[in-house]
Amino acid sequence: MKGHLLSTEDLSRDDALLVLDTAERMARVAEASVRKLPTLRGRTVVNLFFEDSTRTRTSFEVAAKRLSADVINFSARGSSVSKGESLKDTAQTLEAMGADAVVCRHSASGAPHRLATWVRGSVVNAGDGTHEHPTQALLDAFTMRRRLGRVDGLAVTIVGDVLHSRVARSNVWLLATLGASVTVVAPPTLLPIGVSSWPVEVSYDLDAVLPKTDVVMMLRVQRERMSAAFFPTEREYSRRYGLDVDRAATLPEHALVMHPGPMVRGMEIASRVADSDRSTVVEQVANGVSVRMAVLYLLLGGSGEVS
Repeated sequence: MKGHLLSTEDLSRDDALLVLDTAERMARVAEASVRKLPTLRGRTVVNLFFEDSTRTRTSFEVAAKRLSADVINFSARGSSVSKGESLKDTAQTLEAMGADAVVCRHSASGAPHRLATWVRGSVVNAGDGTHEHPTQALLDAFTMRRRLGRVDGLAVTIVGDVLHSRVARSNVWLLATLGASVTVVAPPTLLPIGVSSWPVEVSYDLDAVLPKTDVVMMLRVQRERMSAAFFPTEREYSRRYGLDVDRAATLPEHALVMHPGPMVRGMEIASRVADSDRSTVVEQVANGVSVRMAVLYLLLGGSGEVS
C-alpha cells in the first residue's frame, strides 16, 4: 500500500486483496482470548474528526488500541478549530505531537488530501464531504467475501441517495476493481451529474433489478446535505425506493442486505428486513474493526507477523 488511504480509486486489485486478507487475520485476533497485538506499540494514531461519527471514530479507536498504538481523539467541537484555527494550523499541531497516522473526517471534500501534504505521517480518509469513505467500502467488501465467499462476479445494487453518498462512491470504485458488477438505483434527482462515467449500470426501477441481485446496499437519504427538495414526499420515496418485506422476498435466496448506517427504519428499509437473517448490518460494524486494524497495520508497517 501507499503511504495514505485517501480513495478506493487509488487502490490496485492487489492492494485491495492485501487489505482484505490482512483483515481476515485480524478478525481471528478478535476471536482469541487476548484480543491485542503488540505490532504498533510506540506509534501514535490521532482521530481528527470535524464531523460527528461515533461509530466510525470508535471503530478506529478500538482498531488502533488492539494493535497497541497510543490513540488521541481530537474533536473539532470544543477545540481550537471551533475558535477559527485552520486545517493547516491543526496539521502543524499534529506534526508537533509526532502523529504516525491521522484518521481524518471532514465535511469538505478533499480535506484529507490536503492534510496528507502537510503531515509526515499516514493519513486515512474517514469520510470527506460527499467524496469518499474508503474503509467503509473495504469493510463492505470484506463482509460480502465472508458471507458469499467472493466479490468477483457478484451483482451488487446500491440504492438511494447516491448523489450525497461518499459510501456509494467508494464502493463503486472498489467493487469494480474487485470484479463485481454494480448497478445504482435512485431517483434522477439523487444521481450525480458524472454518474455516466462511473463503472456502473443506472436504473430507476428497483423491482426490475432485485431478482438479479446478490447484494443490495441501501443508503440513507442525507437531508443534512440537501438544500432543496429532491423528491416529493418520504412516503413516495419509500414506495418507489424503499426495501420493504415484499421487495426483499424477490431477492435470490442467498442475497445479502447491507446498510452503512445509520438506518432510517421505515423509510429506506423496513425493520423486519434490517433485522432478518440476510441482513449484515451488525456484522458490518464488527468487520469494520478488523478492516481498520488491517489498514493501520499495513500503513504503519507493523512489526511481526499476524498469525
